[in-house]
Amino acid sequence: METSQSVPELVATAQANVKPHEDQIAEILRLMDGLTGSDDQLKELHTATSAIEYLSVDIFAAFEARMQHHFKRGPFSRKLKALLTGAGQPDLAHRIYQYYLAINVLKHGIGVSHRELLETPNSLFIVKRTNDSDAPSSLIDVTTPGFFDGLSSTILESYHFLER
Repeated sequence: METSQSVPELVATAQANVKPHEDQIAEILRLMDGLTGSDDQLKELHTATSAIEYLSVDIFAAFEARMQHHFKRGPFSRKLKALLTGAGQPDLAHRIYQYYLAINVLKHGIGVSHRELLETPNSLFIVKRTNDSDAPSSLIDVTTPGFFDGLSSTILESYHFLER
């Protein structure tokens, strides 16, 4: 029977899987040089962006599933935010909650999480205002440099906090 990966191992794997997509996006944007891209470039951008969105949702879900045992019941991220705030870690509490909201928006689209992010004065990433017909993937810009690294480091810091 195979041993399952730890949260740090899962995060490292996710980072390795995201890197080629980030590189591909950066290269396409460099080639486009601010101009409208070809249909092929736009399709490649969409495919790479979708992969980063999927990996972001996946790593956050894996983190929640592995760490849920620290809380009896209820919404994991809200309880983690409260625990971190109570332990004098307001910056980490803010970051984990922001990423929780972003992942929720990527999964479900417009709703309470999207509105909450739009009302946050110091958001960690680009949150797009949109109309109801837009897809969830257009609401959070996961292509911004540092998005996935920020998500990863926040997950790891939260993991180490809970495991000590």
